Amino acid sequence: MPMYNPPHPGESVQVLCLEPFELSIADAARHLQIAESDLANLCEARAAMTPDIAIRLEQAFGSTADTWMRMQAAYDLAQARANADHASIKRIERPA
Repeated sequence: MPMYNPPHPGESVQVLCLEPFELSIADAARHLQIAESDLANLCEARAAMTPDIAIRLEQAFGSTADTWMRMQAAYDLAQARANADHASIKRIERPA
């Protein structure tokens, strides 16, 4: 069953990666070798998780890049379902 309101993966980065290690966004960005603004935008749900950042998180925190990317895909799909009007699309039937 799909989640209808999955969290943005940036929220999980904040809660699962930064807070337990008492890392600031600046410190974590420096360690991950990414721009502080990129990590801040991700954590504040203003930017999407990228494969590059997912791999860096995997290396630094032992999570898997696959999990981070699945979280982003679930979030994106839920947002698309909530914000798009697909009511006029009808199922295509096979010819008899």
